[in-house]
Amino acid sequence: MKVYQVPAQADDELQKKIADLLMQQMTRTHTEETYQTLLNGIQQSLQEGSLSKIVVAEEHSTVLGLAFFNIGISLKKGGKYIWLNDLFVHKEHRNRGIAKKILLHVIRWAENEGLKGIELQTGINNSVTKHLYNSLGFHDIISKRYGFTF
Repeated sequence: MKVYQVPAQADDELQKKIADLLMQQMTRTHTEETYQTLLNGIQQSLQEGSLSKIVVAEEHSTVLGLAFFNIGISLKKGGKYIWLNDLFVHKEHRNRGIAKKILLHVIRWAENEGLKGIELQTGINNSVTKHLYNSLGFHDIISKRYGFTF
């Protein structure tokens, strides 16, 4: 299995494989509009100079899992950090350590880039991912996330 950051010049086939995997994660209706929205987001994140990154785990030309994150600046941390938007592994490939390998890749990349930390959100009752994060040194931050959509 190969874990790597998707390059800016990723071909359409890889972008579609990423979108296909993310569609499995979506809880709303799977529509062509939703798929196109994902593809647009993937293409924007892969543009040169983007502060968004995608890391994939791939085996035999199949994308098994991925992480999607944004780089932000934190006043509290005094510098750049990662907000991990998505960490997802295809249900048929879970319990193989794929999410851990992807997350370790992201951690190493962030350290090498001099970033100050990684933050994320997971469900309150998601004990499997909580265990993964805790096993890698993440700690609980008590907060309530809010959103606004245009």
